[in-house]
Amino acid sequence: MRAAVCRQGSDPFELEELTIGEPRADEVLVRFTATGLCHTDLVVAAGFMPTRFPVVVGHEGAGTVEAVGSAVRGFSPGDRVVASFSFCGSCRSCLSGQPGYCPDHIALNFGAQRADGTVGLRDASGNPVRDHFFGQSSFGDYGLCRPSSLIRIPQASPPDHVLAPLGCGVITGAGAVWNALKVPADATIAVFGAGAVGLSAVMAAVATGASRIIVSDTHSNRLDLATHLGATDVFDATNDSGAENVRELTHGLGVDFSVECTGMPEVMAEAVAALAPLGSAAILGVPPEGAELRTNAFALLEGRTVTGCIVGHQAPAVLVPRILRLHDKGRFPVEAMIRTYALDDIAKAVDDARSGAAVKPVLLH
Repeated sequence: MRAAVCRQGSDPFELEELTIGEPRADEVLVRFTATGLCHTDLVVAAGFMPTRFPVVVGHEGAGTVEAVGSAVRGFSPGDRVVASFSFCGSCRSCLSGQPGYCPDHIALNFGAQRADGTVGLRDASGNPVRDHFFGQSSFGDYGLCRPSSLIRIPQASPPDHVLAPLGCGVITGAGAVWNALKVPADATIAVFGAGAVGLSAVMAAVATGASRIIVSDTHSNRLDLATHLGATDVFDATNDSGAENVRELTHGLGVDFSVECTGMPEVMAEAVAALAPLGSAAILGVPPEGAELRTNAFALLEGRTVTGCIVGHQAPAVLVPRILRLHDKGRFPVEAMIRTYALDDIAKAVDDARSGAAVKPVLLH
């Protein structure tokens, strides 16, 4: 099999020929046909997460089940699947339908190994290459997956390149609107950052019937796309205060809800400052380690709330089918933000993601 491998000190990803082992009793072998390129993959490749090298990352995979371990139930060869994050399935968070808050989240998703420390990949020299990243490592043609990372989907679902981003970025933005904030019809909402997460929040807000959807970003092409997807107002945040712009657009009132998708502490503060009394902000972006959210404490006395939200605030096996049902009705056109690249062109995909030229690059195996 081929895979895009991260090796410390090298260019982010190098294509290599690897060998993969047979699935163990508790594993599913998936042939990946498409996988989204996410900011998290780039952060790991840069060495800013506790994932060790060499490693095959990728956590927005879509493909087909090739083989199933003897202890696995619910999957069969030939099943189409979307791969999402991994979780233990037995803790209080998992059992309450909130697997994103599993206490083993970091170990299971960023550890890039089995529970016993072994891996399933070897390079041309026979040396181990770390896998099981987010229970999938979908930057490879094949992955030994944890069943908790997989969602079986109908055979008649959209093509895999459309499905792939659902496993992380899309459910993160949509789930924040539907589950963490519970945005009702006729509400007003501001979305800070029009990447894949932010635009998914826009589509989710449109689906709920939000009356006003304000979007900020520093890339004009993304703002144009936000308008196409249903934003009522957009503005360039390159030099302006996001909160002041929102308040100007709402005649000084502020918005009922806001979603922050940039990971920049100063933008997080703007998302809170843009709220009307009793408003709620969801923080989705991952800030630098040690960063602090600074906000007006007195403003919180007017009923404003701030919440974090991990990967949609709901089990992916619930969120993904909900999005697919809306997509079938033309109400969640996720393909509008996707640009596809051959796996051979991963360097171009990375460049376009970093420059903002591509909103959601999807790699085709």
